[in-house]
Amino acid sequence: MLQTISITVSGIVQGVYYRQSTKEKALELGISGIVKNLPDGNVHILATGSPHLLDQLVQWCKQGPVHAKVTSVNVEQVADEVFMGFVIQR
Repeated sequence: MLQTISITVSGIVQGVYYRQSTKEKALELGISGIVKNLPDGNVHILATGSPHLLDQLVQWCKQGPVHAKVTSVNVEQVADEVFMGFVIQR
């Protein structure tokens, strides 16, 4: 059973390849969705997948790529959405 979650990642997460790394991790896990930078310096992710795989993505988000310094990860379940692959929104 698929579900969709919203993830907001705070800290030093822009300019450190966070979006690209998130896309690579999501594709590796078979998760679809979007990732984008927010004006406030955070990164926002909408992800659809099985709960087990989404948990793995959330755990990865808490660390992120090597140069990221994540201070918080906020996760909320949202209405289910269908995405075609996983894309970076600019």
